[in-house]
Formats: sequence, C-alpha cells, structure tokens
Amino acid sequence: MKLFNSFLFALVSLIAFSCATGEKKNQASESTANSNTGEKIGVLLVNHGSHSKGWRQMLKDIEIDVKDDIMKSGEITDVRTAFMEYTEPSIATQMKKFDEENYDRVIVVPIFLTISSHTSNDIPNIVGLANDPKVKASLKEEGIDTYTSKARVVVTPLLDFPTVLKKNITRRAKALSNGSGDEGVALIAYGDEEFNQQWEEMVEDIGRYLKAQTGIGSISYGWCGHLVRYSSEPTKKAIDQILELEERAIVIPVLVANDEHFQGEIIQKGVDMVEDQKRVVYKQDAILPDANINKWVVKIVVETVAEIKGKSVATK
Repeated sequence: MKLFNSFLFALVSLIAFSCATGEKKNQASESTANSNTGEKIGVLLVNHGSHSKGWRQMLKDIEIDVKDDIMKSGEITDVRTAFMEYTEPSIATQMKKFDEENYDRVIVVPIFLTISSHTSNDIPNIVGLANDPKVKASLKEEGIDTYTSKARVVVTPLLDFPTVLKKNITRRAKALSNGSGDEGVALIAYGDEEFNQQWEEMVEDIGRYLKAQTGIGSISYGWCGHLVRYSSEPTKKAIDQILELEERAIVIPVLVANDEHFQGEIIQKGVDMVEDQKRVVYKQDAILPDANINKWVVKIVVETVAEIKGKSVATK
C-alpha cells in the first residue's frame, strides 16, 4: 500500500523523472536491506557538535562522502548525522525518526578521538543503553534530550583504535616541517578530566609514531578544552617546552574539526604569546577533512553489520 501511494503521488504531482528514479532506487535499497539481514538497519554518525557552522559542515561532509559506499551492499537503509549538543539534529531527534520509520536496529558511529565522559557516559544514556540518573540529570541541565528507542542500538569503537589518527597527525606535521632536524611538535588536544590518563596515552602514542615516521626528536602536548577552562596558557607552555630543545616548534591541533573559537582564538592566542614568533609554525587546521577517516567509517560499519549477521551482539 505504501509503495502504491508513493507511486500515485508521483503521478499526480508530475514529479520529474530523475526524482522518481531516485525514489525507486531508495525503495529498492530498503527492500534489499530487509531481505539480506531480515532487519531494517540505519547508521547514525554521532559527533560532539559545535556553535561553528564550518565545524558542523565538516562532520556533515563525512555523511555525504560515505553514504553511497555504506549503502551499496544493500545491508543499510540510510545514513544520518547527529550532534550531541548545541544544534539539531540531535541524537534523540534522529533516534525518534528511526523509530517513526520502523527501523529494527541503529548502528551508532561516534566520531570522537578517544574515550571521554561523552562517549563513556553521555551517549549511552542519550540512546538508552544506560540509565544513570546523575548523568541524565546533568544532560537535562545542559538541554540535551535522551531517548530510549524501540530499535536495538550498537555503538562502534572510537577513532583511536586504528592508526588513522596517527597517520593524520604525521601527514600534517610533515606538511609544516622544513626538514631541518631542529624541530619539535606541540600537540594541542581538548582533554578530559575524567579520562585524563587515556588522553595522555593517546597523545603520547601519537608522539611515538610521529617520531618514528619523521625523525622529529621532541614532542610535547597541552590541553585547550574545559579541563583547563579554555585557557591559552597550556598551548604556550607546550610550545615553550619544544623551543627549549629545538629551533622550531610545529603546533598541531588534535581536534576533530576546525572551530573558530579553539583553533582561531584559544590556540592562536597561545601561539601569539610566545616571545619569538619566527620559531613557531602554526596552521589553523584540524583532523578533518581526511579521506582515510571516511574509509574508516565505512569499514567499521561493514564490520559491525558482519558481526550482527554472524552472531548475537550485546545490545539494549
């Protein structure tokens, strides 16, 4: 009946042939997905969110780039993006839409660097995989909606598991290096109070990889997020540590996307505070865009679908 009504509506409205063809293609994809797994499966790419339109667009661009590759097997019906805070569509909004469209399962792909209070506590409570009253009360105070969906939810691993992040930082450092051998790199990341050890391990791991791949001898790191009250001092301190040992300091933001507040103000101010500006090299860039991260998103979805088909996966 639904297919008949859609077809009838197309005839009455005289929709352009190209649009009608696209609609039929989507219907065929949905039918194939249901026949392959017996379930209607959606993918939700989840990120932190930002007031910055440019930042948000970088995350939307991932969805645009990976959608066809994820859906071409017929296992996935649709791919969507959700922002955890600051803007719509929120995670709760997208999960409600999946329910309204009778999805059986949603694969949540967190586009986050490593474990944090957001990935460990907030997101599981937002999608109904956890029910911590304190976390939910905190989310409510921040204006973040939670929603327990009918669809079963699977959350994939984070970006720090593969080497894609380390390769990204290495590529960007090489692009700013003059090859003199008298350089060091200051890695500036957001940080997380609850999982500080894991964040330190992440940047130290990146530093070891960077040294091995480039021959750069000195690595330092500093935080720029809530943990340090968005202060520029840690950035300056990390740069000064490099300049005590090397002639030049290369500053690399270990941030998912480009935000005017972080790259353009907090980190930039830390750079500007350094006495000898000629010895500092800084580009206001971010991890995105990166084709390898997009490939990782496709890969993690394919692996998760295979796991769903092959064995029972722990879900809510």
